Amino acid sequence: MPEPWRREDPATAQPADVRETHTSVVFFVEDHVYKRKKPVDLGFVDYTTWSSRRAVCEREIELNRRFAPDVYMGLGELRTPGEQGAEPLVVMRRMPDDRRLSHLVRTGAPVEDALRAVARELAAWHAVAPRGPGIAAQGTREALTSRWEANFAHVDAMASDGPRPDEPAEVERLVRRYLAGRTPLFDLRIEQGRVLDGHGDLLADDIFCLDDGPRILDCLEFDDRLRYVDGLDDAAFLAMDLEQLGAPESAAFFLAQYSEYSADAAPPSLWHHYVAYRAFVRAKVAMIRARQGAPGAQAAARRLLLTALRHLRASAVGLTLVAGLPGTGKSTLSGALADRLGAVLLSSDRVRKEMAGLSSQHTAAADYREGLYTPEWTARTYAELLDRAAALLAVGESVVLDASWIDSAQREAARQTAEHAHADLVALHCHVPADLAAARLNTRSPGASDADVGVADAMAAEEQPWPEAVSVDTSGALGSAVAQALASVRPWGADQAKVFRRPYMEPG
Repeated sequence: MPEPWRREDPATAQPADVRETHTSVVFFVEDHVYKRKKPVDLGFVDYTTWSSRRAVCEREIELNRRFAPDVYMGLGELRTPGEQGAEPLVVMRRMPDDRRLSHLVRTGAPVEDALRAVARELAAWHAVAPRGPGIAAQGTREALTSRWEANFAHVDAMASDGPRPDEPAEVERLVRRYLAGRTPLFDLRIEQGRVLDGHGDLLADDIFCLDDGPRILDCLEFDDRLRYVDGLDDAAFLAMDLEQLGAPESAAFFLAQYSEYSADAAPPSLWHHYVAYRAFVRAKVAMIRARQGAPGAQAAARRLLLTALRHLRASAVGLTLVAGLPGTGKSTLSGALADRLGAVLLSSDRVRKEMAGLSSQHTAAADYREGLYTPEWTARTYAELLDRAAALLAVGESVVLDASWIDSAQREAARQTAEHAHADLVALHCHVPADLAAARLNTRSPGASDADVGVADAMAAEEQPWPEAVSVDTSGALGSAVAQALASVRPWGADQAKVFRRPYMEPG
C-alpha cells in the first residue's frame, strides 16, 4: 500500500516550483521539498550568518516532528561550485497540494471532518505539551502586553516613512483597555495549565488533510517564547486564517471543536482577543512582505488590520444594566440579550432569594420596603450583584444585570464597578404604557419576582431620573426590543456577537 503522500506514477509529478516567504525560499522538486533560510535581519529574526541558518533549520526539524514526524526527513545541504561551505536546508516529503486545507476551503469542499480532526490533534498535543514556569511566564498579562507593544512598535516603525493607516490607533486603544482589567483572567489560565509549548503558526496552507489524518507543518521555530502560548491562542491562529479565506463559519466551528476536545470553557472575549492578536501579527508580516515588493501584500495587510479591529471590538468586556419597573419586560429582555451577547446574566430577584436561602420560585411577596425588600436587604442585594459582576468582568466575561435600578446611588456603584474593570458600561431602561405593565403583572405566572401592581406604583413614585440610560420600548415583539438593545451595546455591528459562541456549542 503506498504511503499517503507518495504519488503512484512519477510521470504525474508536478514540475519544480519555487515559493517565497519573508524568511525563506522553498523549492518543490518532485516528491521532496527543500527550504532555505534567507540571509536577512528583520529585527525579530537574524539569519545573516551561516551558523544561525543551520541552527534554525535543525530546530525547525526537531520541533515539527512533534506534529508530522513522517514528513520532516532531516537536514540537507546545498553546495555551489566555488563557494566555501554548504547552505543548510530543511528536507521534507512533499504533500499533495490538492489536500491542503486552504485549497479545500477555497474550492468549497466540505471541511467539517478535516477541521474536527485538526482540532482533535491540536488538543491532543496541547494535553501533553511541555509546561513549566518558564513557559507559564509567557502567558501572563504582562507578557502578552509586551508582545502586543513590540508589534505596535514594529508597525509604527514601518509606517514612519509613509502614510499610516487609521486602524492601528484604535487597535492599540482597544488592546490596552482589554488587558488593563484582565490580570485575573490570565492568572487563571496559567493556574489551569492552559499555557504550553504549542505550534505558534497554524495556517491552513500548512495543514494537509490526508486519508489517514491531518499533517500539520511549519510551526514557529525562530523564537521559543512566541511558541509558549495559551492553547486557545494557538487555535485562534487557524481561526483567523480561515476567516481570511472567506470561511468565518468554519473558523467558529473549528474553535468550538477545539474547545470541546480541550474542555476549555474560556470566555468568548478571550477567543476574540486572540484572533485579533493573530490577525495583527499577520498584518505586520504582510507589511514586511509589501516592503519586499510582494504583490498583493499591502491589500492583505489592510484586510488583516480590519479583522483585528473587528475582533477587538467584539472582545470588549461589557457591563450592561437592564432597568425598568415591574411589568416592563426587563427580565425577558435581559435573558434574550445575554444569550445574543454570550454574556452572563445576573438577576437581582434571584440573587436576593439566594442570599435568603430560598428557591427563586419560592414566593416572598411583601408590601413595598417590607420583608426581603427592606432598604437594607435591597442594599445587600445590589452590593452582592456588583461583587459578582466585578469578579466575572475580571476574568473576561461580559455581564448583563437585570434589576430595577431606580436609585441613582446604585447606578453610580455600577459605573464605578465597570470603570475599575475597564469594561464598557451601557444602561438600558425598559418602558411600556402603565396599563400594559399592570396587565402583565396581573396575569404572569409565579416566578423570581414578587412585585405586584401596588409595589410597581410605589417604585414608580421613587424612581429617580436617568437621562444617561437608553430608552427601550418593550411593549412590542421581543425581537424588536433585542435589536434596539443590541444597537446600543454593540453599535459597531450587533451580528459580530454571534461569530463565536460558548464552548461546546455550534456557531449560531
